[in-house]
Amino acid sequence: MLYLFALLPILVVLGLMILARWSGQRAGLAGLLAGVLIAALAFGLTPQVLWISQLKGVLLALYVLIIIWPALLLFNVVNQIGGIQAIAQGLERAMGDRGVLLIVMAWAFSGALEGVAGFGLPIAVVAPMLVGLGVEPVTAVAAVAVGHAWSVTMGDMGVIFQTLVAVSNMDGTLLAPASALMLGVACLACGWVSARILGQGRRWPLVVALAALMSVTQYALAVMGLVPLAALGAGLVGVFCGILLGRQGDKVTLAGGQSDKVTPLWIALSGYVALVVLMTAIALVRPLHTALYPVVWQMNFPEIKTLTGFVTPAGAGQAFRVLVHPGTSILLIACLTYLLYRRLGLIASGGWRPSVAAMWRSAAPASVGILAMVGLAMLMDHCGMTLLLARGLSAAMGRAFPLVSPLVGCLGAFATGSNNNSNVLFASLQKNAAIFLAMDPRILLAAQTTGGALGSMMAPAKVIVGCSTAGIKGRDGDVLRVTVPYGLVIALAIGVLTLMWTIR
Repeated sequence: MLYLFALLPILVVLGLMILARWSGQRAGLAGLLAGVLIAALAFGLTPQVLWISQLKGVLLALYVLIIIWPALLLFNVVNQIGGIQAIAQGLERAMGDRGVLLIVMAWAFSGALEGVAGFGLPIAVVAPMLVGLGVEPVTAVAAVAVGHAWSVTMGDMGVIFQTLVAVSNMDGTLLAPASALMLGVACLACGWVSARILGQGRRWPLVVALAALMSVTQYALAVMGLVPLAALGAGLVGVFCGILLGRQGDKVTLAGGQSDKVTPLWIALSGYVALVVLMTAIALVRPLHTALYPVVWQMNFPEIKTLTGFVTPAGAGQAFRVLVHPGTSILLIACLTYLLYRRLGLIASGGWRPSVAAMWRSAAPASVGILAMVGLAMLMDHCGMTLLLARGLSAAMGRAFPLVSPLVGCLGAFATGSNNNSNVLFASLQKNAAIFLAMDPRILLAAQTTGGALGSMMAPAKVIVGCSTAGIKGRDGDVLRVTVPYGLVIALAIGVLTLMWTIR
């Protein structure tokens, strides 16, 4: 019965989102309330355990949120002057091969966009572009939904990976290699499936070549400590190499033609190029990194104990290294980019308001959901609920647990619409299961977040966004019928890889 009680808060979140179609923020708050009630009734929750667990949760959430808000601000500043459309038009002008253009846009370009701003924006932006190129709308949304999934974990300026690190309380440098390797396999699978959906399955040699380059790039950036740039860099490499390979063929034109007033490509890319340069310098220029890294703020927490005897040892909370935190660099570049656009006359006086408003509309609801989900995860962890679930699940599956590890992540992302929320809900469970089974926690955590990334292609919340911008509102079921089978097959393949890795 205790296992059921421990699982109930997660079932509340999943049930409300799947069956009642509640938003992540509403379901998260309901799950947190259910968690508090169950913890008080069955797991000996005390006021001290409650407030300390929730304060830790707020600190973990803030670590992620101060990346999300500036990243969305930068995206909206660039988008306000037509920068994202300018990049897409630059791709259209550079490539003559229609098949290569479709694959690159649905797979590499959407991955690069995910690298700078998630929340379904790649699907919302790229799907209508494909429709403009003559792709059937359901096909366009499905191709981008599948195509961008490989970049989700290390996308959005590394937010999701940072959440995984924070929730699992593990060193990011130890998690990055295993995660990047699994995501590299996912990159190849997503590229081939996206090409197949677009009717370009015969282009598999191109997909293999680009996947190798993109995966190596993402891996290299991740292990060098440049996780916030990993998906962006990999996507840009895919785009650049796609341009080189797609110069031959018949020119294609976006439906409706192009606007007479087009933002120059260098202006559209300037902010992100500057961000890459700044973050690379902070990470790799040793004197600069040494000077900035010691600036830190961190809270210490006492040992706490539930009425049932579950003890959480004393220790430090989330460390905020303010000057090397990705959010600081992104905010600085967002402000400088805005000032550049103002100086060039591309944004009028007071033109910051639309960008800030767009940021608020996207980030505020997501922030409520993240705070609630992280709060629930911390509550369950500090009351022994997560440990109990991990013990039960590992006992039931035994050494075969790695096979379903990615599917757990996939389920979380499908239900909540977010790999981030999936990691918050299940990272601790995966880590504890690995400990009980005497396996390397890094492998199961990598499988968890890879499965969560793949779940993005099946998340109704994301698909609905794409259907709306592609002009097929209400046909998300048609898209899911395409993406769900592919997503499950790829996740199961990652599960087989995980199982083989743990028994080698």
